[in-house]
Amino acid sequence: MFAALVLVIAWLAFSPKPPDIGTGWDKTNHLAAFAALAFVGALASTWRWRLAGGLLAYGGFIELVQARIPGRSGEWNDLLADALGISLGLLMSAALAWAAQRRTNRPARR
Repeated sequence: MFAALVLVIAWLAFSPKPPDIGTGWDKTNHLAAFAALAFVGALASTWRWRLAGGLLAYGGFIELVQARIPGRSGEWNDLLADALGISLGLLMSAALAWAAQRRTNRPARR
């Protein structure tokens, strides 16, 4: 799932004219994409800080490449939206792990 997300995001990021997915605001797309990547990645790995750093580097790479694609631009605000998405995805995975742990530690009902 993680690899599929990376590939889909790369395709959307590097297409000269990506499809309009209906959010109406480019930064929302970045936030949602990187939240999904961080969430799925965190579920599969215990290396959350490395995951976050790697995803931020991936977002930076995307912005550098987009600056060279006609019709696209690399923006610092996009990288900020990526970072916020990464944080959101990691928080969601931590909340899910906490809820699962709490559920498994609950005494049995009689």
